[in-house]
Amino acid sequence: MNLISIQQRIFEVRGHKVMLDFDLAALYEVETKVFNQSIKRNVDNFPDDFMFRLTSQEWDEITIQLDHSPGDPDTNRSQIVTGSQKHRSSAFLPYAFTEHGVTMLASVLKSPKARKMNIAIVRAFIALRKFALDHRGITEQLRDLQQKISEHDVQLSQIYDAIENLLDQKAEEKKWQDRERIGFKK
Repeated sequence: MNLISIQQRIFEVRGHKVMLDFDLAALYEVETKVFNQSIKRNVDNFPDDFMFRLTSQEWDEITIQLDHSPGDPDTNRSQIVTGSQKHRSSAFLPYAFTEHGVTMLASVLKSPKARKMNIAIVRAFIALRKFALDHRGITEQLRDLQQKISEHDVQLSQIYDAIENLLDQKAEEKKWQDRERIGFKK
């Protein structure tokens, strides 16, 4: 499984990068039901900052992202979304696993396949974090440019006001110069 296909299964929810139970089950090549049973048997290993159940609203937002994301070369995600996963009842909303939760899965799922997949998933999370850190400078540069542009907008506005005042003064002076003189004529 390549890194990009794993990264496409990582979403941001509640300020955390997470993977969903059915995506993890697919990566570990087990049924989602079996995967979740293993988790429930070891629920003490998964505090709220490692694993949480999505709300209906969060799930709706993710399904919109899934509907608009490019196809995953390893699975047909559109079939997953339009099938049983998209229309889950609130009692069966997916679990979301943070990076730490995924790491904890290694202690729960002990097959060789699970260990290899865990390593690949953790590497995907690390690559995303590295990408974000590498591009932090670009975000700061954009913020600086935005501030300069807003400063220039203020300065340009002041220049336009000054030009309008000058034009108004010239128009007023011209009005007085072009008027017909009255009174004593030579």
